[in-house]
Amino acid sequence: MPRLPTALTCVVIVACGLGVRALWDGPVPKYAGDALYTALIYALLVLALPRVRPWVAAAVSAGLSWAIEFAQLWEIPELLRPVLGSTFNPPDLLWYAVGAAACWLAHHRLRAEDAQQG
Repeated sequence: MPRLPTALTCVVIVACGLGVRALWDGPVPKYAGDALYTALIYALLVLALPRVRPWVAAAVSAGLSWAIEFAQLWEIPELLRPVLGSTFNPPDLLWYAVGAAACWLAHHRLRAEDAQQG
């Protein structure tokens, strides 16, 4: 994947996360944020490794998100809490998978379109 569109995707994901938090209260921004957190990890992975296969990027981004969530079962250093969180919440695991699956689908389709065109 070309790096500029992927970098712009990272910016859009962060903007969506901030927008969701600004527009809604309650569980919508929380769980959308979980999916977007994994989507950002996915996009950063694709930015670093443009030829990564979609299923690998999905597995790594979901796995990293899950690892961070499970790490919250122990004490997270205070400096890292704004990024890594502090409280384990089992439903977050589902939303990380949703984010990874959505990215996998988009990435898979984009690669298929590129293959047909080129």
